[in-house]
Amino acid sequence: MSETPTYAVLRDRALIAVSGPDWRSFLQGQLTQDVETLGPGTLRFGALLSPQGRLLFDLFVLGREGGCWLDVPAAGREALIARLTMYRLRAKAEIVAHPGHVIALWGAGQAEPGFAPDPRLPALGLRGYGDVEPPGVRGDATAYDLHRLTLGVPATADYGEDATYPIEANFDLLHGIDFQKGCFVGQETTSRMKRRGQIKSRMLPITFAGPPPAQGAEILNGELRAGVVLSGVPGRAMALLRLDRAEGGSLTVDGRAVVVDPSAWFEAAT
Repeated sequence: MSETPTYAVLRDRALIAVSGPDWRSFLQGQLTQDVETLGPGTLRFGALLSPQGRLLFDLFVLGREGGCWLDVPAAGREALIARLTMYRLRAKAEIVAHPGHVIALWGAGQAEPGFAPDPRLPALGLRGYGDVEPPGVRGDATAYDLHRLTLGVPATADYGEDATYPIEANFDLLHGIDFQKGCFVGQETTSRMKRRGQIKSRMLPITFAGPPPAQGAEILNGELRAGVVLSGVPGRAMALLRLDRAEGGSLTVDGRAVVVDPSAWFEAAT
């Protein structure tokens, strides 16, 4: 990590406040992450899935006194509020949009007031909410994308809409699924994939020369389709790759050579 901290206001993220007597039991039955044991100030990573087990919304859950904040994709906040409200039924829980910024801070090397460690991977740094004052040099979303892509961590831009299973996006390796918590929406498919080990594709970083290929560009291993390009920056991108075709042969995108570059945390976890 760098000696000088860098921070970025993540304007593609927004907050939802959930409160009320039943907020824990309500969210416990919806999300991939355990909230029953979530204490104030603790941050956990998770998702809301479709009944078929595909990713609808990635999110972080921050414990608060009497409730929690959900750190969610800004473009999907209203849709997520609507879906949670539909699922609420008779539960006594209030679900409302909450003002305030989401701030990523990396390179700090230590805890900072108002920030919590990113639960996916320590090297990602910290996340802060509201009006916290971060130390360091102000960056932007592009700087943060480069940081996470260097670490090989997928994000919202990689998931698509109701198109990806969370295990394909490495949620099981990034502490985004609690397999011991019991039922949640999409749990049956998710648990079956993990139990049977039938994971044919995963998101992995690729490297190349020059600007990133277009999102959705096909990756070939010889003449065989090996995957697709997802979000990227010059020299590096995330890709959804078939594991049986990610190694061996020569991978190309639009005639350009690309190399799979799995991160150390990924290799250790798998």
